[in-house]
Amino acid sequence: MPSRVGEKTCKLCGRRSKIISESIGVCVDCLRNKPDEALKHAEETHRGSRIRFGLPPGPPTTPGGIRCSICSAACSLGEGELSYCGLRRNVRGRLVSKVDTEHGLLHYYLDAHVTNCCAAWFCPAGTGAGYPKYAVRNGPEYGYYNLALFFYGCSFDCLYCQNWTHKLIQEGRLVSADEPAEYTLNDARITCWCWFGGSPEPQLPFAINASKKILELKPQNRITRICFEWNGCGERSLVKRAGELAFESGGNIKFDLKAYTPSVHKALTGRDNRQSLENFELIYREFYEERKGVPILNATTPLVPHYVDEYEVEKIAEFIASLNPEIPYSLLIFHPDYLMSDTTITPRRQVEKCLQAAKKHLKRVNIGNIQLLGLAEIEY
Repeated sequence: MPSRVGEKTCKLCGRRSKIISESIGVCVDCLRNKPDEALKHAEETHRGSRIRFGLPPGPPTTPGGIRCSICSAACSLGEGELSYCGLRRNVRGRLVSKVDTEHGLLHYYLDAHVTNCCAAWFCPAGTGAGYPKYAVRNGPEYGYYNLALFFYGCSFDCLYCQNWTHKLIQEGRLVSADEPAEYTLNDARITCWCWFGGSPEPQLPFAINASKKILELKPQNRITRICFEWNGCGERSLVKRAGELAFESGGNIKFDLKAYTPSVHKALTGRDNRQSLENFELIYREFYEERKGVPILNATTPLVPHYVDEYEVEKIAEFIASLNPEIPYSLLIFHPDYLMSDTTITPRRQVEKCLQAAKKHLKRVNIGNIQLLGLAEIEY
């Protein structure tokens, strides 16, 4: 069967290759070496994709507008303007939000332990780490569940997003902060919550409030861990409060560090990665050393073919190791989706090179989505 992955041309240097994505338009070398010029192509794709969903092409920056500081987008909204995440609007000089501390736009469902959680290879649910304080048994919690809480809206615009339906803001259901708490109290099989999406950042005030409710209402001996899967660009004080809840409950915070080079990161996600790296360090310095045996912090990186290569992975690994080489790190084999469906599953050779690069600096490295290994349509 012929490969569906066709040859593309870098719009800047003319290089032809099957590993260039049409949505980014340029090769990774041009992104690194000529970032200002190379980013124009990806930025055009981001603008077009967002407009189709009724989202602003970039964070509004109207002088004198109403400021929203919940995430690094730092929107300044003029009259009638919508926030980058799609959840807030300036209405006659007042910030009107679809969500608040008591109401979130999300859906939730039970996810059986132990499934595809990126922390399952070291966390209490997957291993029994921290038993009996943080786990119900001294081993994998088979027969128990995670309550997966999926937020609508995001502070990034990843071109390969596998959860792109978070952009369908109008399809989200407004959920009270009491609802998931009551649901959990009525099902003793639920041992952790995981906030994800989209990404939790635009609705962190709600996630924090709802998480506090369940920890206050649950019986004293009930295991209920609070976990976050996010891009990490939330406002600093909110990130710290989320960290406190994860730390107290035995939960975990997973940062999806998508790339290290700013221009590569922006091409893939539409946003800068500075605040994500700063918040990763914040969680480490505030909490990690106090609970080493049950790590509160880990990182993942999707191995996007061509763009997130061994160079990007080694730079991320060096950053993590500068804090502590014991911090868990997962390299995720990439599956093509959304606007990058013209590429391939991560080739085996790329996975091997990235694994070697990460292991130069870190002691705990894992390969996620291992079932996809060897299924790439092309190798290079």
